[in-house]
Amino acid sequence: MPNTADTGSDAPVDVTPLLDGDPYAAYAALREAGPVHRITGADGHPAWLVTRYDDVRRALADPRLSLDKKHAAPGGYRGFSLPPALDANLLNMDPPDHTRIRRLVAKAFTPGRVEALRVPVRQVADELLDAMAERGRADLMTDYAGPLPITVIYDLLGIPHRDRRDFLAWSNALFTPDPSRPELMKEAIGAMWEFFTGLIAAKRAEPSDDLFSDLIAVRDDRTGGEGGDGAGGVRLTEDELTSLAFLILFAGYENTVHLIGNAVLTLLDHPDQLRRLQHNPAELPAAVEEFLRFDGPGPLSIRRFPKEDLEIGGVRIAAGESVLLSIASANRDPARFADPDTFDRGRDLSGHLALGHGIHYCLGAPLARMEAAIALEALLDRFPGLRLDVPRGHLRHRRSLRSRGLISLPVAF
Repeated sequence: MPNTADTGSDAPVDVTPLLDGDPYAAYAALREAGPVHRITGADGHPAWLVTRYDDVRRALADPRLSLDKKHAAPGGYRGFSLPPALDANLLNMDPPDHTRIRRLVAKAFTPGRVEALRVPVRQVADELLDAMAERGRADLMTDYAGPLPITVIYDLLGIPHRDRRDFLAWSNALFTPDPSRPELMKEAIGAMWEFFTGLIAAKRAEPSDDLFSDLIAVRDDRTGGEGGDGAGGVRLTEDELTSLAFLILFAGYENTVHLIGNAVLTLLDHPDQLRRLQHNPAELPAAVEEFLRFDGPGPLSIRRFPKEDLEIGGVRIAAGESVLLSIASANRDPARFADPDTFDRGRDLSGHLALGHGIHYCLGAPLARMEAAIALEALLDRFPGLRLDVPRGHLRHRRSLRSRGLISLPVAF
């Protein structure tokens, strides 16, 4: 890392080391140098990067830090330039709209509904492993870690499986854009908007027993009942409905696929832990928490904008400036987790921030945890001789601050 002693100055820190396959030494250098650093994001806009656990945890729950881009300074960050029909989602909202919509969506992720998915998730996992077993080797990302969560979330929303390939292409265009072909991101956004508006029309015409049909029923209920505005208004606008489907699909896929992939690689790097979990699968749910802390799928929280001038870690930040909270750095902070660079399933994990903190805590956390534990249990049970099929140094991660995940994970068994 470059010299970062001028923490809080206008000189931006080079974030290139944070895009490397193992960025945690760079995060450690930033934490040591200071709690808050000026950076230039991948979009070219300046931002403040918060690196220490206590500051990150407080900021995650600070109501002065807004997720709504309307609080961004003029000429500042504007996101993916999504159309309103995809942008009116929980990741861009503050209370009271956030509270209203989250209450409605929470019904999809109750413990009972998540538990009801346990058998279907294991069935999908076994089917994917059956196909892999015939070949004796596989790319775990494309053959298992990717198809499993997308199949589950498609079933939850009631989306036809024939559309899965298109969605994966759109996801890649958004999360790992090709700098030489910026038009691909715009095309993906347009395609997703057409897809969801068409799906809403189809579900309205023929509703079924799925979450998307339930959300459409809520949208079309103008009685002003529970969750409404109390004056006969709608519970969801049409844009909020479309955006919700977009968010559930992306969050349900992107985070879980990389949680599974990163967890498998961690176990391959720690064969003693792999063998222990093979013999004691009941320990997997607890192990998932350490996978999340040790190498979680989300390095940063959703970008925030101060609604007023404030201080974080002693650094003055003006209203409207971009604030990025480094979950990856906070979860490796030795001030909170002893020997943080060691994978230790026995440590106290009650405070890890991989799934957020405060009112924006990940709504789908129970489903992601359950999917990851089942995916790992099925994989380790089926292939006790699981091993890398390429030298460790050949593996490559996405060069992204938004998501932490492998491009591919070739394995043999």
